[in-house]
Amino acid sequence: AQFTDPDEVKDFVTRTGVDSLAIAIGTSHGAYKFKPGQKPQLRFDILKEVSDRLPGFPIVLHGASSVIPQFVEEINKYGGQMPDAIGIPEEMLREAAKMAVCKINVDSDLRLAMTASIRKYMAENPSHFDPRQYLAPARTAIKDMVAHKITTVLGCAGKA
Repeated sequence: AQFTDPDEVKDFVTRTGVDSLAIAIGTSHGAYKFKPGQKPQLRFDILKEVSDRLPGFPIVLHGASSVIPQFVEEINKYGGQMPDAIGIPEEMLREAAKMAVCKINVDSDLRLAMTASIRKYMAENPSHFDPRQYLAPARTAIKDMVAHKITTVLGCAGKA
């Protein structure tokens, strides 16, 4: 695995002029971040060192979806094939959000919520074909996932 080298961050930020910094501490894009039996782990030591070297600088985590098992199970139940999909535990994201991380990308979780909703709807309503029918519960699933992440995981409700 490749991790951010805290010795390089200050020079990188100074030379590039970026206004936020995405660091590598154990996250990765997609629903297959880890192999079965591999324990997801974020390198909080690197996060702390980076934040110590860049006090107050906005830190970002890309590829931080939790790949919520409920949605993976529902996708698989209704014909999907997502064996061994594993993400970052929400407790670890909560901890990162309490530290220097100000933006956590969770796109895969949103896509999984939507896909699970659509698969379930289509299986339970095989005669329906109008996207307005199956996209209504899919939009609700997305809204519910965003609300969950904002209030329960990221702790940013009311901070916009």
